[in-house]
Amino acid sequence: MNTIAGTIDRPLTNDPQKQAPMKPSTSEPAGSAIPDFTTTGAIDSRQNRTREMQLIPEALARAHMHDRLHEAEQERRAIRLATARRMQRRAERASLRARRALAMAVMQ
Repeated sequence: MNTIAGTIDRPLTNDPQKQAPMKPSTSEPAGSAIPDFTTTGAIDSRQNRTREMQLIPEALARAHMHDRLHEAEQERRAIRLATARRMQRRAERASLRARRALAMAVMQ
């Protein structure tokens, strides 16, 4: 049999019944640990949630989606505006070329 003692991280066996029982600590007086508390407070608070609280994540998601849609719409509007300005400049240049061509034809 192996005579090396196991550690907390690497016990000799993983079976709790074969492991050595815990000995009370000498540095801590007996009975100093806090007693087990019941979870009734947590259960009560969980049952006490209102419908609005349960719908908060849904409302946040809806607000987030609204923001994303608003941003996308603004971006589309900006792209349309830039395209319209570019087309307007192109039309103005074409108009100037046509005026020059007409003026040259009249002068001949």
